[in-house]
Amino acid sequence: MNRMIFKHELQTRIRSILTWGLSITALVFVLFTYFSVFAKEAELMQALLAKFPKELLIAFGMEHINYSTPLGYLAFFFLFIQLCLAIQACNFGVGLVSIEETELTADFLLTKPVSRMEILSSKVGAALASLVLTDAIVWVSVFFALTIYGEGKPYDPRTLVLLLASLLFMQFFFFGVGLMISLLVKRVRSVTPYSLALAFGAYVLNAFSGVFGDVKLEYITPFKHFEPGYIVDHAAYNTPLLVFNVTITLLSLAASYWLYLHRDISAVS
Repeated sequence: MNRMIFKHELQTRIRSILTWGLSITALVFVLFTYFSVFAKEAELMQALLAKFPKELLIAFGMEHINYSTPLGYLAFFFLFIQLCLAIQACNFGVGLVSIEETELTADFLLTKPVSRMEILSSKVGAALASLVLTDAIVWVSVFFALTIYGEGKPYDPRTLVLLLASLLFMQFFFFGVGLMISLLVKRVRSVTPYSLALAFGAYVLNAFSGVFGDVKLEYITPFKHFEPGYIVDHAAYNTPLLVFNVTITLLSLAASYWLYLHRDISAVS
């Protein structure tokens, strides 16, 4: 890993880290201000949800959520946090290499006395570090929100850690897949369409997973791999889906390295 490249890549993502981290912090605090209302009217909320179609509740992971507990309420809107961070991870993955090819600076970088392996490793390391820093901000915000708005109600710290740690697994998944897709495409002119398509596509698959009976859509979308309601109910991950998620992430990164090392880089004409 090249220290200069790593430092430069990390510095270019500081604004993104702060923007995503502080935006999600605001979202967490705003939504937690309503916890007391949900906790007091939990029975009324359950009665209201009982009138909705079961398929709809399954689609949005609301089938077995207890809104009167801090972690149950967090699981209620945790999917939106996952979606936001998935988009950020997609942006980093798709734009990691493609942005230099779009701006025609890739060949300049490759003329330096640094191997392709070292270049990509430095970029990947900086991107993953950026995701970890963003998650750290989210972790702190959730802990403070629970302390301020949790009304002193007890919760299992281990379950909370598992829930928050799932964000890293999800982001690494979207980052790896996004990077691989960007290297499979000849030219990425804009990162946004790819990022939104990948993140929202996985979100839609999650919404319909389980509704179609025996169709195993949960193996496709990482939103189902780390379903908040399941983690809170079982205080554990779904092991087969966790293994599948990590395997796909590692295979995507391995494929990305192979594609980058064998990729034809366009030179400035």
